[in-house]
Amino acid sequence: MSKFVMAAVQAGSKLFDTDATLSLFAGKLTEAAKTGADLVVFPEAFIGGYPKGIDFGVRVGMRSPAGREQFRQYLDGAIERHSSQMDEIRSLVKEAQVNVVLGIIERDGGTLYCSSATIGRDGNILAWHRKLMPTAMEKVIWGQGDGSTIEVAKSDMGVISMAICWENYMPLLRSHLYSQGTQVHCVPTVDDRDVWLPTLQMIALEGRCFVVSACQFMTVGDVSADWFEPVQGTQPDTVLIRGGSCIISPMGEVLAAPVFNKAAIVSAEIDMDEIKRAKFDLDVSGHYSRPDVFKLSVDTKPQR
Repeated sequence: MSKFVMAAVQAGSKLFDTDATLSLFAGKLTEAAKTGADLVVFPEAFIGGYPKGIDFGVRVGMRSPAGREQFRQYLDGAIERHSSQMDEIRSLVKEAQVNVVLGIIERDGGTLYCSSATIGRDGNILAWHRKLMPTAMEKVIWGQGDGSTIEVAKSDMGVISMAICWENYMPLLRSHLYSQGTQVHCVPTVDDRDVWLPTLQMIALEGRCFVVSACQFMTVGDVSADWFEPVQGTQPDTVLIRGGSCIISPMGEVLAAPVFNKAAIVSAEIDMDEIKRAKFDLDVSGHYSRPDVFKLSVDTKPQR
Protein backbone atom coordinates (compact mmCIF):
# COMPACT_ATOMS: atom_id res chain seq x y z
CA MET A 1 0.00 0.00 0.00
CA SER A 2 1.13 3.54 -0.69
CA LYS A 3 -2.05 5.41 0.24
CA PHE A 4 -3.09 6.15 3.81
CA VAL A 5 -5.31 8.56 5.72
CA MET A 6 -3.86 10.92 8.32
CA ALA A 7 -5.89 12.81 10.91
CA ALA A 8 -5.08 15.54 13.43
CA VAL A 9 -7.27 15.91 16.50
CA GLN A 10 -7.88 19.51 17.52
CA ALA A 11 -9.28 19.55 21.04
CA GLY A 12 -8.44 20.96 24.44
CA SER A 13 -7.52 18.57 27.21
CA LYS A 14 -9.11 18.87 30.64
CA LEU A 15 -6.35 20.62 32.55
CA PHE A 16 -5.87 19.28 36.12
CA ASP A 17 -8.31 16.42 35.44
CA THR A 18 -6.46 13.49 33.91
CA ASP A 19 -9.34 11.03 34.20
CA ALA A 20 -11.58 13.36 32.21
CA THR A 21 -8.82 13.85 29.63
CA LEU A 22 -8.38 10.10 29.21
CA SER A 23 -12.12 9.81 28.56
CA LEU A 24 -11.85 12.64 26.03
CA PHE A 25 -8.91 10.86 24.38
CA ALA A 26 -10.94 7.67 24.05
CA GLY A 27 -13.83 9.50 22.43
CA LYS A 28 -11.70 11.51 20.01
CA LEU A 29 -9.66 8.43 19.06
CA THR A 30 -12.85 6.53 18.22
CA GLU A 31 -14.17 9.50 16.25
CA ALA A 32 -10.93 9.81 14.27
CA ALA A 33 -10.74 6.07 13.61
CA LYS A 34 -14.21 6.20 12.06
CA THR A 35 -12.84 8.54 9.37
CA GLY A 36 -10.68 5.63 8.18
CA ALA A 37 -7.50 7.14 9.60
CA ASP A 38 -4.31 5.08 9.61
CA LEU A 39 -2.49 7.68 11.74
CA VAL A 40 -4.06 9.96 14.35
CA VAL A 41 -1.99 12.80 15.85
CA PHE A 42 -2.96 14.49 19.12
CA PRO A 43 -1.63 17.88 20.30
CA GLU A 44 1.27 18.73 22.56
CA ALA A 45 0.62 18.09 26.27
CA PHE A 46 -2.80 16.60 25.53
CA ILE A 47 -2.54 14.19 28.47
CA GLY A 48 -1.55 16.31 31.45
CA GLY A 49 -2.44 19.62 29.88
CA TYR A 50 -0.83 22.86 28.77
CA PRO A 51 -1.34 25.54 31.47
CA LYS A 52 -1.30 28.51 29.14
CA GLY A 53 -1.56 31.93 30.72
CA ILE A 54 -0.41 31.24 34.31
CA ASP A 55 3.03 31.79 35.84
CA PHE A 56 3.09 29.38 38.81
CA GLY A 57 4.00 32.30 41.06
CA VAL A 58 7.47 32.67 39.59
CA ARG A 59 9.47 35.90 39.67
CA VAL A 60 13.23 36.25 39.25
CA GLY A 61 14.70 34.93 42.49
CA MET A 62 11.28 34.17 43.98
CA ARG A 63 8.65 31.40 44.08
CA SER A 64 5.32 31.75 45.86
CA PRO A 65 3.60 29.15 48.10
CA ALA A 66 0.49 29.36 45.90
CA GLY A 67 2.61 28.65 42.82
CA ARG A 68 4.16 25.61 44.50
CA GLU A 69 0.68 24.25 45.19
CA GLN A 70 -0.30 24.85 41.56
CA PHE A 71 2.75 22.89 40.44
CA ARG A 72 1.87 20.06 42.83
CA GLN A 73 -1.54 19.77 41.19
CA TYR A 74 0.04 19.88 37.75
CA LEU A 75 2.56 17.19 38.69
CA ASP A 76 -0.21 15.00 40.10
CA GLY A 77 -2.03 15.26 36.75
CA ALA A 78 0.96 13.98 34.77
CA ILE A 79 1.44 10.28 34.02
CA GLU A 80 4.41 7.95 34.10
CA ARG A 81 5.57 5.99 31.07
CA HIS A 82 5.08 2.72 32.93
CA SER A 83 1.68 3.21 34.55
CA SER A 84 -1.91 2.04 34.52
CA GLN A 85 -2.90 5.19 32.61
CA MET A 86 -0.38 4.39 29.88
CA ASP A 87 -1.63 0.81 29.78
CA GLU A 88 -5.15 2.17 29.28
CA ILE A 89 -3.99 4.43 26.44
CA ARG A 90 -2.21 1.56 24.70
CA SER A 91 -5.29 -0.65 25.06
CA LEU A 92 -7.50 2.04 23.52
CA VAL A 93 -5.11 2.41 20.58
CA LYS A 94 -5.05 -1.35 20.02
CA GLU A 95 -8.83 -1.44 20.06
CA ALA A 96 -9.04 1.40 17.53
CA GLN A 97 -6.44 -0.27 15.27
CA VAL A 98 -4.72 2.97 14.26
CA ASN A 99 -1.25 4.42 14.69
CA VAL A 100 -1.20 7.27 17.20
CA VAL A 101 1.12 10.13 18.12
CA LEU A 102 0.11 11.53 21.50
CA GLY A 103 1.38 14.49 23.49
CA ILE A 104 1.90 13.61 27.16
CA ILE A 105 3.13 15.40 30.25
CA GLU A 106 5.38 12.69 31.65
CA ARG A 107 6.26 12.45 35.33
CA ASP A 108 9.64 10.95 36.23
CA GLY A 109 10.27 11.32 39.93
CA GLY A 110 9.88 15.00 40.76
CA THR A 111 10.49 16.21 37.21
CA LEU A 112 8.02 16.69 34.39
CA TYR A 113 8.81 16.28 30.70
CA CYS A 114 6.79 17.38 27.70
CA SER A 115 6.81 14.06 25.86
CA SER A 116 5.25 12.50 22.80
CA ALA A 117 4.58 8.81 22.27
CA THR A 118 4.21 7.02 18.95
CA ILE A 119 2.03 3.94 19.41
CA GLY A 120 1.45 1.28 16.76
CA ARG A 121 -1.86 -0.34 15.84
CA ASP A 122 -1.03 -3.25 18.14
CA GLY A 123 -0.73 -0.93 21.14
CA ASN A 124 3.06 -1.19 21.37
CA ILE A 125 5.14 1.95 21.88
CA LEU A 126 7.22 2.51 18.74
CA ALA A 127 9.01 5.65 19.94
CA TRP A 128 9.03 7.88 23.01
CA HIS A 129 10.33 11.44 22.74
CA ARG A 130 11.05 14.02 25.42
CA LYS A 131 11.11 17.63 24.27
CA LEU A 132 14.75 18.70 24.06
CA MET A 133 14.26 22.40 24.71
CA PRO A 134 11.24 23.80 26.54
CA THR A 135 10.44 27.30 25.30
CA ALA A 136 10.63 30.38 27.52
CA MET A 137 8.46 29.94 30.68
CA GLU A 138 8.05 26.24 29.89
CA LYS A 139 11.53 25.79 31.39
CA VAL A 140 10.02 26.55 34.82
CA ILE A 141 7.74 23.49 34.75
CA TRP A 142 9.46 21.03 32.37
CA GLY A 143 12.86 19.38 32.28
CA GLN A 144 14.97 18.91 29.15
CA GLY A 145 15.10 15.70 27.18
CA ASP A 146 18.27 14.14 25.80
CA GLY A 147 19.48 12.64 22.54
CA SER A 148 18.35 9.12 23.41
CA THR A 149 14.71 9.91 22.55
CA ILE A 150 15.06 11.49 19.11
CA GLU A 151 14.63 8.31 17.14
CA VAL A 152 12.03 7.81 14.43
CA ALA A 153 9.32 5.16 14.60
CA LYS A 154 9.08 2.33 12.08
CA SER A 155 5.35 1.80 11.57
CA ASP A 156 3.27 -0.32 9.21
CA MET A 157 2.67 2.77 7.07
CA GLY A 158 6.25 4.01 6.95
CA VAL A 159 8.79 5.99 8.96
CA ILE A 160 7.26 8.45 11.42
CA SER A 161 9.21 11.24 13.11
CA MET A 162 8.06 13.77 15.65
CA ALA A 163 9.22 17.10 16.99
CA ILE A 164 7.21 19.04 19.53
CA CYS A 165 6.23 22.65 18.85
CA TRP A 166 9.32 24.91 18.67
CA GLU A 167 11.70 21.95 18.43
CA ASN A 168 10.79 22.33 14.77
CA TYR A 169 12.88 25.51 14.75
CA MET A 170 16.01 23.49 15.63
CA PRO A 171 17.78 22.92 12.26
CA LEU A 172 20.17 20.24 13.54
CA LEU A 173 17.34 18.24 15.09
CA ARG A 174 15.46 18.38 11.81
CA SER A 175 18.59 17.21 9.99
CA HIS A 176 18.91 14.26 12.36
CA LEU A 177 15.30 13.25 11.75
CA TYR A 178 15.68 13.58 7.98
CA SER A 179 18.82 11.40 8.11
CA GLN A 180 16.71 8.60 9.62
CA GLY A 181 14.47 8.57 6.56
CA THR A 182 11.35 10.20 7.92
CA GLN A 183 8.32 9.99 5.64
CA VAL A 184 5.63 11.44 7.93
CA HIS A 185 6.69 14.18 10.32
CA CYS A 186 4.29 14.70 13.24
CA VAL A 187 4.10 18.00 15.09
CA PRO A 188 2.18 18.02 18.38
CA THR A 189 2.02 21.73 19.21
CA VAL A 190 0.22 24.58 20.93
CA ASP A 191 1.53 27.20 18.50
CA ASP A 192 -1.63 28.77 17.09
CA ARG A 193 -0.04 31.70 15.22
CA ASP A 194 -0.69 32.44 11.56
CA VAL A 195 3.04 32.04 10.81
CA TRP A 196 2.96 28.40 11.94
CA LEU A 197 1.59 27.26 8.58
CA PRO A 198 4.56 28.55 6.50
CA THR A 199 6.89 26.98 9.07
CA LEU A 200 5.32 23.59 8.41
CA GLN A 201 5.35 24.12 4.66
CA MET A 202 9.06 24.85 4.79
CA ILE A 203 9.72 21.66 6.80
CA ALA A 204 7.68 19.58 4.36
CA LEU A 205 9.60 21.07 1.43
CA GLU A 206 12.95 20.74 3.14
CA GLY A 207 12.47 17.17 4.31
CA ARG A 208 10.37 16.07 1.34
CA CYS A 209 7.97 14.47 3.79
CA PHE A 210 4.35 14.76 4.80
CA VAL A 211 3.78 16.99 7.83
CA VAL A 212 0.79 16.74 10.15
CA SER A 213 0.37 19.30 12.91
CA ALA A 214 -2.11 18.89 15.76
CA CYS A 215 -2.84 21.89 17.99
CA GLN A 216 -5.19 22.21 20.93
CA PHE A 217 -8.36 24.23 20.87
CA MET A 218 -8.68 25.09 24.54
CA THR A 219 -10.87 27.48 26.52
CA VAL A 220 -10.98 28.46 30.18
CA GLY A 221 -14.00 26.19 30.46
CA ASP A 222 -11.71 23.20 29.83
CA VAL A 223 -9.93 23.81 33.15
CA SER A 224 -11.24 22.28 36.37
CA ALA A 225 -9.49 24.48 38.96
CA ASP A 226 -11.28 27.35 40.67
CA TRP A 227 -8.00 29.21 41.23
CA PHE A 228 -7.13 29.20 37.51
CA GLU A 229 -6.85 32.85 36.41
CA PRO A 230 -4.93 33.11 33.13
CA VAL A 231 -3.88 36.50 31.79
CA GLN A 232 -6.22 36.06 28.81
CA GLY A 233 -9.32 36.30 31.05
CA THR A 234 -11.50 34.06 33.19
CA GLN A 235 -14.77 33.74 31.29
CA PRO A 236 -15.49 30.07 30.41
CA ASP A 237 -15.55 30.83 26.68
CA THR A 238 -12.22 32.70 26.72
CA VAL A 239 -9.98 31.04 24.13
CA LEU A 240 -6.55 30.06 25.44
CA ILE A 241 -5.31 28.10 22.41
CA ARG A 242 -7.15 28.61 19.10
CA GLY A 243 -6.02 25.59 17.09
CA GLY A 244 -4.64 25.63 13.56
CA SER A 245 -4.19 21.89 12.92
CA CYS A 246 -3.26 21.07 9.33
CA ILE A 247 -1.63 18.59 6.93
CA ILE A 248 1.04 19.40 4.31
CA SER A 249 2.39 17.47 1.31
CA PRO A 250 6.10 16.84 0.51
CA MET A 251 5.90 19.66 -2.04
CA GLY A 252 4.55 22.12 0.53
CA GLU A 253 0.95 21.96 -0.64
CA VAL A 254 -1.75 22.36 2.00
CA LEU A 255 -3.77 19.13 1.98
CA ALA A 256 -5.89 20.08 5.00
CA ALA A 257 -6.06 23.79 5.79
CA PRO A 258 -5.71 25.11 9.34
CA VAL A 259 -8.92 25.25 11.35
CA PHE A 260 -9.23 27.93 14.03
CA ASN A 261 -11.47 28.69 17.00
CA LYS A 262 -13.31 25.39 17.21
CA ALA A 263 -12.73 21.74 17.98
CA ALA A 264 -12.18 19.67 14.87
CA ILE A 265 -10.61 16.62 13.29
CA VAL A 266 -8.75 17.47 10.10
CA SER A 267 -7.81 14.64 7.76
CA ALA A 268 -6.35 13.93 4.34
CA GLU A 269 -5.45 10.96 2.19
CA ILE A 270 -1.75 10.77 1.41
CA ASP A 271 0.19 8.85 -1.22
CA MET A 272 3.66 7.80 -0.04
CA ASP A 273 4.83 7.70 -3.66
CA GLU A 274 4.67 11.51 -3.60
CA ILE A 275 7.80 11.43 -1.43
CA LYS A 276 9.76 9.65 -4.17
CA ARG A 277 8.60 12.17 -6.76
CA ALA A 278 9.52 15.06 -4.48
CA LYS A 279 13.05 13.75 -3.79
CA PHE A 280 13.81 13.81 -7.52
CA ASP A 281 15.41 17.25 -7.11
CA LEU A 282 16.01 17.54 -3.33
CA ASP A 283 17.15 14.97 -0.80
CA VAL A 284 18.80 16.82 2.08
CA SER A 285 20.22 13.64 3.60
CA GLY A 286 21.21 12.22 0.21
CA HIS A 287 22.24 13.83 -3.07
CA TYR A 288 21.77 17.37 -1.71
CA SER A 289 23.69 16.86 1.53
CA ARG A 290 27.34 17.59 0.58
CA PRO A 291 28.89 15.37 3.28
CA ASP A 292 32.35 16.44 2.06
CA VAL A 293 31.57 19.89 3.49
CA PHE A 294 29.07 19.29 6.30
CA LYS A 295 28.96 16.71 9.08
CA LEU A 296 26.37 16.30 11.83
CA SER A 297 27.35 14.81 15.18
CA VAL A 298 24.53 13.60 17.44
CA ASP A 299 24.94 12.17 20.94
CA THR A 300 22.14 9.64 21.35
CA LYS A 301 23.28 8.22 24.70
CA PRO A 302 20.95 8.61 27.70
CA GLN A 303 22.11 11.37 30.04
CA ARG A 304 21.52 10.50 33.67
